[in-house]
Amino acid sequence: MDNEKAWFVRRVVLSVLFVLIVAVPLYPELFGLDEVTPFAQLAAFRPQGLVVAFVLALLMLVRRGWRIAAVLVASLALVGGALVAPRQFSGARPAPPGARVLTIMVANVLGGGARAADVAQLIRDRKPDLVSLPEAQVDVREEIRAQLQDQQYKGYTTQPSTAVESATSVLVASSLGNVSFASEPGTTFGNIIVTGGNLGPVRLIAYHGFPPLTDSVTTWKNDLQHVRHWCTENAPTIVAGDFNATVDHADFRNALGGYCRSVGPTVGRGLQGTWPADQPALLRTQIDHVVVTRQFEPGRFTTYPIEGTDHRAVVATAALKTD
Repeated sequence: MDNEKAWFVRRVVLSVLFVLIVAVPLYPELFGLDEVTPFAQLAAFRPQGLVVAFVLALLMLVRRGWRIAAVLVASLALVGGALVAPRQFSGARPAPPGARVLTIMVANVLGGGARAADVAQLIRDRKPDLVSLPEAQVDVREEIRAQLQDQQYKGYTTQPSTAVESATSVLVASSLGNVSFASEPGTTFGNIIVTGGNLGPVRLIAYHGFPPLTDSVTTWKNDLQHVRHWCTENAPTIVAGDFNATVDHADFRNALGGYCRSVGPTVGRGLQGTWPADQPALLRTQIDHVVVTRQFEPGRFTTYPIEGTDHRAVVATAALKTD
């Protein structure tokens, strides 16, 4: 009996240790590792990791000695799945009566690798008020604009360094009037702030966040802090672009901070991955966002393929509340 109890205790201890090992890459923020490589990168694929963990738990049930660990891992995966589920099953609320609805598009053009005709066709079809074009230099922006036929868009580009990926461009529909363009220091890649014209108090921002590369996680974190700065200001604001972060990143959630919401997860489209576009849908994650402050009611969110880039384009709507 003593030996049986000792083996049981040993299995429990080993099972707890095993589930902790599984939990570290799934929830690195719980262990203070969310800004450490490779956990900062792995966190972007948490939904897929939860599926892998659950399948692993089922396989472990075959062995009697592994069943305690299997139950613990399955429980971890199921709790994680419950936390992820609202991203898929939430619904968009109807736009408030009389609200102004803005349509926003994001298309990372991969430094000009994206097929301009595809981007232009999507603009013609969806007629966005603003198009955020991460990694688009002036020539790429103008190539797209030239193919918009009778649709009139005003363009602007900022490029803080010689690196192609630092360029950010916007196209703004003529219906927004004589808008003004500006950029703020504090982000590694270009950001563009669109105000004035017919926007009234609304501020539209095109943004491209630095990626969490193995030696640049701190830079990535600092860029996201600037998003928090925009979210906490009083102006009704929409930030659209390639954030290089998902809602599974604690730093991205902290950037939103309860002041902003990402449209996709809010309206049940949070599992529509945008990168890498050349992979099956189950292997993609959502790093391209349209983020809105609380003055807006999130609406639709849809992704579209664009040939020549590793990102899917995003088109989202948001309604400015009247009260």
